[in-house]
Amino acid sequence: MPRLYDRAFAIMAAEVKKCSEGVIAGEVQRNIVLKRLERLRSQAGAPLSYAELRETVIDFFPNFSEKVLKQAAKVNRPPGAWSKIKFAVVLLAGSAGAIWVLNLPYPMIRWPVARTIPIVLLPSYMSMDYHYRRAIASVEQADQLVNQATSTADLDLGAEKVKEAQKHLDALPVWFLDYWPKYTAWFGWRFTFDEFKAARANVGRMEAKIFQEKQAQTLLEQAEQALQEGKRQYVQASTVAEREKAIAAWQAALDRIEQIPQETFVGRTSRTKLAAYQRDFEQVARITAKTARTGTLMEAAQQFAMAAAQMSQNPPHPVSKWQEVQKLWEQAIDRLEAVRVKDSGYVEAQKLLAKYQTDLGTVRTRVQMEQASVDALEQAKQQIESLLAASGNAYSVDRNRTISQIQSIIYQLQRVERGTTAYAEAQQLLRSAQNKLNQITQPASRSNLAK
Repeated sequence: MPRLYDRAFAIMAAEVKKCSEGVIAGEVQRNIVLKRLERLRSQAGAPLSYAELRETVIDFFPNFSEKVLKQAAKVNRPPGAWSKIKFAVVLLAGSAGAIWVLNLPYPMIRWPVARTIPIVLLPSYMSMDYHYRRAIASVEQADQLVNQATSTADLDLGAEKVKEAQKHLDALPVWFLDYWPKYTAWFGWRFTFDEFKAARANVGRMEAKIFQEKQAQTLLEQAEQALQEGKRQYVQASTVAEREKAIAAWQAALDRIEQIPQETFVGRTSRTKLAAYQRDFEQVARITAKTARTGTLMEAAQQFAMAAAQMSQNPPHPVSKWQEVQKLWEQAIDRLEAVRVKDSGYVEAQKLLAKYQTDLGTVRTRVQMEQASVDALEQAKQQIESLLAASGNAYSVDRNRTISQIQSIIYQLQRVERGTTAYAEAQQLLRSAQNKLNQITQPASRSNLAK
């Protein structure tokens, strides 16, 4: 082992040159000290210590840096295992970098290497072999899944295989294989540019088909969503017009399903669904056709009933108005009575008919009550006029007869029913008649008491 290693010598030499600058005879001193250091580099023995390094230079350079001496003494030793490892790592990294550069997919790099040292391209051929085999497998799997699909899950997996095949095909430097096909024999396969074009064309066709399938699937999902919405509207419909609107939306959804291209897998499978959907639709359409007449009659009856209910609000009403209300109820009942036993919805029509007949009976009662009350009020008024005419002739006034006439008037007024148009006026006249009767009968009572 040398007494002074290269790293320590370099550190010492640099400081010697620095100390000799600007000093008289500095160049001479520098040469002497450097010769000493050179001799120590060639001598065998124990590495120089800090003190020995200091003695070597201190006589010519008293101001020599202590820090440099310590640093030189520290590194003045043989290189350890870590240094060797670092050197090996650096060498390996450099070699890997060089191989990586030589394997770059550029013709101006690969062609010279392939002609001279093709073994250097072994990583490229290993990569090409991997991507070739994966590309072939992915293309075959995608072709089976896409072109022979049996479910939408096959199409989804086929789309993934198409992407995988495209990735592996993109990783193949086909231009290199076409120019240097002999090296493919290393792996026992041949892959020409024409085969690459055919595989890529097949992948392109499958990509287009998958796009068409996705579009068809989207159309089917939208149509089925519209169909379900039409069904929901039909179930919630409460009138004939709403049912007809729901059926029209239902039919439009079926038309959209029928328009899906049959060339696609989704289009072919949708035919089975379409047959079931149409069967359900036709059944509902038949039922709707049967219930259309009943629904129309019931809806018309409900309209008349609504008009009658609105007209009868805020009583009392005159007889003429009650009669109009009665006619409206009769019109509603006539519509319901037109529903035949064989018609769908007959039971519902009969339930509604029973209710309307009850309402009609109530209105008829109100008509009779109003008419009777009006007649009673008119008779009472006529009797009042007769009484007033008789009371104007003093000679013909008969007290008992007057009492009898007033009692008859009171009886007629009491016949006026509450809730009629004549009731308020009848009550006013009734109070007057009762007061008049009290005035006539009170003197007679007092005279009887006196006797």
